[in-house]
Amino acid sequence: MACTIEWNTLSTAGWQERAGRIRRFPLLQDLAYARAMRASRQLSARWGLIRIDGAEAGLAQMLEARLFGEAIHLLTLDRGPVWFEGYGGLDHWRAFAAAFAERFPRRIGRRRRFLPELEDTPAARDLLVAAGFHRQAGVPGYQTLWLDLTPGLDALRAGLKQKWRNTLNRAERHDLAVQNDEGRGILPWVLARYAADRKARGYPGPAPGFLRALGGAFAPEGRLLILTAAKDRPVVAAVVLVLHGTAATYQIGWSSEQGRRLGAPSLLLWRAVEGLKARGIRDFDLGGVNDRDAAGVKAFKAGLGGREVRLVGQYG
Repeated sequence: MACTIEWNTLSTAGWQERAGRIRRFPLLQDLAYARAMRASRQLSARWGLIRIDGAEAGLAQMLEARLFGEAIHLLTLDRGPVWFEGYGGLDHWRAFAAAFAERFPRRIGRRRRFLPELEDTPAARDLLVAAGFHRQAGVPGYQTLWLDLTPGLDALRAGLKQKWRNTLNRAERHDLAVQNDEGRGILPWVLARYAADRKARGYPGPAPGFLRALGGAFAPEGRLLILTAAKDRPVVAAVVLVLHGTAATYQIGWSSEQGRRLGAPSLLLWRAVEGLKARGIRDFDLGGVNDRDAAGVKAFKAGLGGREVRLVGQYG
C-alpha cells in the first residue's frame, strides 16, 4: 500500500468541499482554525491531500513555525488526519504514519507534536511506534464526546440522561429568553465573564486571547454561533459554538449562579442541538473532557447522551 501526501495543492474551495464529506470533521483541521492560530500564535499552515495507491483518501492540516529554512522546526498535527469514506482503517493509518515520518523525521532542531484523530487501542499505539513516533509520557489521550445529530429531535431528547432531561424540563418552565447571535457583537461580553469565572474557579479552558482570534476567523463566514439566555433582561448564561464542515464544537460556556439554578446551560445546549440540526449539522463535538480536574463538566456534557471517544495520545 503506497501513501503520498501532496502539500498545498488544493484551493480553499477544494479543501472545504472535501471537508464537508467527512463525518466528525474536527475543528482543529478547519482552515479558519489555522487562521486563528496564525493570528494568535504566529503559526503557519500546510494542507495535505492524502492519496492511497493514487486515490484521494483524506486530509491533514499541519501547523508549524520555522527558522532558517527548516533548521529550527516546530510542527503540530492535531486531531488529524481525517479520512474520506472507505478509508481510515489501520492499514491506511500505518501507511500515512510512515509517509509523514519519512517527510518530517526526528532530528536535532525539529520538534514534532502529533495528536492523531485515532481511537486508543494497542494496535493504534503499535503502528505509531513502528513508524518512529514516541508517545509523550504523562500526556493522557485526548477525550471528547460526540453527539450524532442525524436522529430526529424526539429520539435525541429520549436519549438524554434522566437527570439532564429533568433539568431541561425545569428550565423550559422558567420562560427564559434565548437569543442567537451569529456575529462577534456579544463575544467580548461573554469572554469577559468566562475569563473571570475561569480565574475564580480555576478550571482549564482555552485562553480568551485565542478565543477572540477564533471568533475573528469564524464569524465573518457565519460559522460562529453564540446563544444567550436571559431572565427578566439580565443575561444569565451563554454558550459559544464553532461550525466546521458538517460538524460543530461546543467551545465554551458561562453561567451565573442564577443561570445554574434555573438550568440555563442545559436549555442553551438543547437549543443549540435544535439550531444545529436545522443547519444540516450532523455531528456535535461537545469539547474536551477529563476525569482529573473537570469531572463535573464531563458529567454535564455526558448528559446529552453522546459517545465518549479517547484518542491514542500525543506523539513526537
